[in-house]
Amino acid sequence: MSTSNSNTTPTSFWQDLLGTSYRQGWYDAQGVDTRYLQSGDESLPPLLFLHGSGGHAEAYLRNLKNHGRFFNTWSIDMIGHGWSHKPDHPHEIAHYVDHVLRFMDAQGWDKARLSGESLGGWVVARLAADHPDRVERLVLNTAGGSRAEPSVMARIKSLSMRAAEDPSWDFIKARVEWLMADPSKATPDLVACRQAIYAQPGFARAMANTMVLQDMDVRLRNLIQPEDYGRIAAPTLVLWTSHDPTADVTEGRRISEMIPGAGFVVMQDCGHWPQWEDAATFDRLHINFLLGRAADTPI
Repeated sequence: MSTSNSNTTPTSFWQDLLGTSYRQGWYDAQGVDTRYLQSGDESLPPLLFLHGSGGHAEAYLRNLKNHGRFFNTWSIDMIGHGWSHKPDHPHEIAHYVDHVLRFMDAQGWDKARLSGESLGGWVVARLAADHPDRVERLVLNTAGGSRAEPSVMARIKSLSMRAAEDPSWDFIKARVEWLMADPSKATPDLVACRQAIYAQPGFARAMANTMVLQDMDVRLRNLIQPEDYGRIAAPTLVLWTSHDPTADVTEGRRISEMIPGAGFVVMQDCGHWPQWEDAATFDRLHINFLLGRAADTPI
């Protein structure tokens, strides 16, 4: 299934949040100081969004309004990222999974809908394989963790470390533009937000700790294997894009074929952040899947 991009270029965070009731803050996830964005009544089913490598909760800012109508929606900065706690050790997938489970336990969630982009998809896939009782429904959005491609790994590490070591406007902008099929969607307020995060004291060290997954030996021992995908029991949607810079559509389809009963959809004219580049299409596909409805149901 393919969908086309009909969304306009975002202009500002504030425009995206018009009419949205939301909050941000820090939450004690059983000892891990976790920064979050949240929208939706807490009586609604819980939904947790996870960003990619070098990312932060704003990756899903354009999606809070619609998802908050249906879910108790949280987007968090994972450990070592954004404004959350940055323990000084290399972060492998087990560390991120532990953080998510701590967050869920602190919230009192036995199960939740989990949706992850890139690194976030890698994390939730591992969590779903190893802790199937904790996942209600699962979305893997241009997810990492299925393969080790040296040229892609080198590019991610180079762009990320350069931006963290010298958080000047141009380097941050180049890192954000890499995420987009249309570079104009790397909007000034998104670049400025990431620049503020990367300018934190000690952030280059934190970035180095997150980039270990781009080193071949570390990556190989963290990959999701076919038998791991085969253990995922939750209803799953694998969402890919026509212009993903990490892997083409065939990789997304391959992942979906390893997960029992998984759906597969391709968003056109999007790169690594379809939830940002075409929020309207993403929200429709994503919300309908999470509710168990037909993909073309109006939201």
